[in-house]
Amino acid sequence: MGKQQVAAHIVWDWNGTLLNDNDAIIGATNAAFAELGLEPLTLERYRALYCVPVPKFYERLMGRLPTDAEWELMDEIFHRYYAQHRVRCGLTEGAVELLTGWRSAGHSQSLLSMYVHEELVPVVRGFGIEPHFVRVDGRVGPSGGSKAEHMVRHLAALGRSVEPARTVVIGDAADDAVAALHAGAHAVLYTGGSHSRASLEAVGVPVVDTLEEAVEVASRAAA
Repeated sequence: MGKQQVAAHIVWDWNGTLLNDNDAIIGATNAAFAELGLEPLTLERYRALYCVPVPKFYERLMGRLPTDAEWELMDEIFHRYYAQHRVRCGLTEGAVELLTGWRSAGHSQSLLSMYVHEELVPVVRGFGIEPHFVRVDGRVGPSGGSKAEHMVRHLAALGRSVEPARTVVIGDAADDAVAALHAGAHAVLYTGGSHSRASLEAVGVPVVDTLEEAVEVASRAAA
């Protein structure tokens, strides 16, 4: 008998990947910019320039890093606006079916986000998709950091049943791939969120236009 194939574990990103919140993100970013007299961004310009940590993104637009006071003000405005407008956002097309199918096939998946944990969990629960995940982790601590160490802790918390080498991170940002590679995992990047295709392709991992394609790539990664 041949060796049994073990399916990949998927770590899903939330904002811009499972949650289609581009309009709320752009609106919140522009609300924060307006406070400092900056010109509003289009979605195309946002996708072309966005990066993490977020203060570096602001530096690209301002020509300098924001001061601590500016950062705190912009961060507070961003999150206040986003919280007000997120309620109108829905899941990305096909997300529920993909989550259900992956779980029904006996495969595991988890959710890792830089969205604050205490706000993330009730939102995920509200969409009725929490049971599909073996673990849901949001950010604990100040905003503006990198996802890499967050990813390492997430995979460690999943235990021995999840091997990083058989884990595939599905996200919409270059930082998702950087975090995955830092943790010894694979990554697939989706073009429907925060980055342009060109900026995603520069990372050197598979880039897809639908979550269905992302899952197909993830399923092959364990072969």
